[in-house]
Amino acid sequence: MAIKKSQLYASLWQSCDELRGGMDASQYKDYILTLLFMKYVSDKADSDPDSLIIVPDGGGFIDMVNLKGDKEIGDKINKIISKLAEENDLKGVIDQADFNDDSKLGRGKEMQDRLSKLVAIFESLDFRANRAEGDDLLGDAYAYLMRHFATESGKSKGQFYTPAEVSRIMAQVIGIGTDTQQDETIYDPACGSGSLLIRAADAAPRGLSIYGQEKDNATYALARMNMILHGDETAELKHGNTLSAPEFKDEHGLKTFDFAVANPPFSDKAWTNGLNSDNDIYNRFEYGVPPAKNGDYAFLLHFITSLKSRGKGAIILPHGVLFRGNREADIRRELIRRRYIKGIIGLPANLFYGTGIPACILVIDKENAHVRTGIFMIDASKWFLKDGNKNRLRAQDIHKIVSVFNAQKELSRYSRMVPLSEIADPANDYNLNIPRYIDTSEPEDLHNLSAHLNGGIPDTDIDALNNYWTVFPTLRNALFKANGRPGYSDPLVETQEIKMTILTHGEFVSYQQRVDAVFQAWREAHEPLLFGIDDDTVPRKIVETLSEDLLTCFRDLPLLDPYDVYQKLMDYWDEVMQDDVYLIAADGWIEASKPREVIQDRQVKETPDLTIKKNKYKMDLIPPALIVARYFAAEQAAIEMLQTKQATAESELAEYIEEHAGEDGLLAEATTDR
Repeated sequence: MAIKKSQLYASLWQSCDELRGGMDASQYKDYILTLLFMKYVSDKADSDPDSLIIVPDGGGFIDMVNLKGDKEIGDKINKIISKLAEENDLKGVIDQADFNDDSKLGRGKEMQDRLSKLVAIFESLDFRANRAEGDDLLGDAYAYLMRHFATESGKSKGQFYTPAEVSRIMAQVIGIGTDTQQDETIYDPACGSGSLLIRAADAAPRGLSIYGQEKDNATYALARMNMILHGDETAELKHGNTLSAPEFKDEHGLKTFDFAVANPPFSDKAWTNGLNSDNDIYNRFEYGVPPAKNGDYAFLLHFITSLKSRGKGAIILPHGVLFRGNREADIRRELIRRRYIKGIIGLPANLFYGTGIPACILVIDKENAHVRTGIFMIDASKWFLKDGNKNRLRAQDIHKIVSVFNAQKELSRYSRMVPLSEIADPANDYNLNIPRYIDTSEPEDLHNLSAHLNGGIPDTDIDALNNYWTVFPTLRNALFKANGRPGYSDPLVETQEIKMTILTHGEFVSYQQRVDAVFQAWREAHEPLLFGIDDDTVPRKIVETLSEDLLTCFRDLPLLDPYDVYQKLMDYWDEVMQDDVYLIAADGWIEASKPREVIQDRQVKETPDLTIKKNKYKMDLIPPALIVARYFAAEQAAIEMLQTKQATAESELAEYIEEHAGEDGLLAEATTDR
């Protein structure tokens, strides 16, 4: 049976629990991701004869399983990993973690037990039933772990991961999509763990040719493993300092690419190390040399130089690049005059793991620069969900940014096409700070002193609800009446009756029926799609079809924000539905709906849904309550009746004891210890 995403995530996070205490998250991620990689490629080699990763004798995960309880398990695991690394040219990539390091894993029996339990957790996972194509189970699991590692590692060690939500935005605003060809190229000069590159390439159904460079060796190793786990074994990644020693070159200088994405380190103070910026052989700084203690524009200029003459890219930078002065102002002026900047998307603060400061996405488009007359700006800084100690973009926030940007649609207090003439005006002097051009401030809440002193509701406040009165034209007269003072009204119903008055009003009932009809039509239209799920189904295409049509259906309904409706579906998909679709696609309707026996001796503990005699089962697809209601309704009713009787008896007993257990009570002697 295929593994559910939630089941896999729980298993992986439990494996992290085995390592907590001896090291921090930035260290134990290497152990967890290495074992995840070993288990995945071993299972894939068993089920796929065409696997690009060769598992040699003595170099697979089964060899680790055979070491459980072995006194030399740490040293022998290192040798198994080394065999796989040598066979597949992965030396220095998958052998970064030392499984025989007693300073991190404990000495003697402690290491032996810890590694045995760790191997047992991964042993309980079987990836052979999960399809590689169209099923990004492992890729998503990798991203899940990277996100949590980044959260636990803190600001200094979280820069290896770009939130997936931001990655998806960047891919879609630079035009990667169904028309993108497999031989087109995408490049990331500071690729970190590769997550940004993968999400961007993932937007192209045919794939893209991937290139990336990363300075940190351990993070470069993560990126190589990440590519293989996502099925991008042929991605060309290089290790080294992109600014001082770029690896991708040709006879003309820097190699250029069709697309580029990047999330470089913010305001790098050491960017000039190993580089003669005043005489750069790649001619990256023709518009000016960035300040020595701030590398934001150094990465931006390298990024632009690495794009073909028709190239498009998106790069994440701190807001300071939009308005800082001196050298950076001179460079910014030249870039604006050459019209390379297609758009700027302002993001919420505290979105990234390496920093809490707000950032923006600069969208670069060389192809259409000659006809560009303005820069399209979006201020999305107020649209997010608070998630623990970080902020997170919701599905609706992502979709809104992408759809508004690609349509170049102007929305009040959100987006605007700013003419280049306005940016160049002396009053602005090429300053790109978004608040100069988009006012996102909310209207001030005005108090009516006359109403405070004399009572009544100002008609201006009631008029402000005109969106509702347009849909419910007679409801206003059912709620308010004139009070004799010009410009003021009184309520017609008591406060506690307002809700019921609205819900039972004929116009509201008609509106509710209209909404229900739209939903039912959407549901019925897609029932064949859902009933037709089989082993050719790509789960993410299912939710894409459902959600896009849901947006379309609700777009013309007044009062309801279609993006709020869209978010409801996406939340349900994340929490419940995607697991179900993955299971049905992998195992079929019948197998997926069968009870799965809980194996008690596994390291990963599960709470059973059903217990029949001594056997315990999980219901992965069908909720147990639904089975009980369908087939055991009478038995459930009998149990509930007995439970009610038991609760009543317990309550009566407690009352009796409380009443008669005092000094003079009937139970005084019985409860006195003699």
